[in-house]
Amino acid sequence: MTTKFKNLNSHEFHNEIVSNSTAALLDVRTPGEYLSGKIPGAVNIDIMDQGFLKAIDRLDKSKTYYVYCRSGGRSGQACHVMVQQGFKVANLAGGILKWHGEVI
Repeated sequence: MTTKFKNLNSHEFHNEIVSNSTAALLDVRTPGEYLSGKIPGAVNIDIMDQGFLKAIDRLDKSKTYYVYCRSGGRSGQACHVMVQQGFKVANLAGGILKWHGEVI
């Protein structure tokens, strides 16, 4: 199976977020993890929540979603699902643990 999204390191992820006018940040961790620290501007939709598919279905497909979780596994799963739903996505390889930018 061919990957239909990019896995970006922290530097690449940051550069694409700031240079892409249709960029949207998506944090797919649990609400508790999200509250413990997030990348500024990120919206939280927990991939483990049973309402995940309904929640992403309401997102704007004209945007590019930059997706992350704690270590990259759940966000990779979210990216696969989102690609199947017609979204343009990129994954933060290594998750927020490998993020070198601001966390609030």
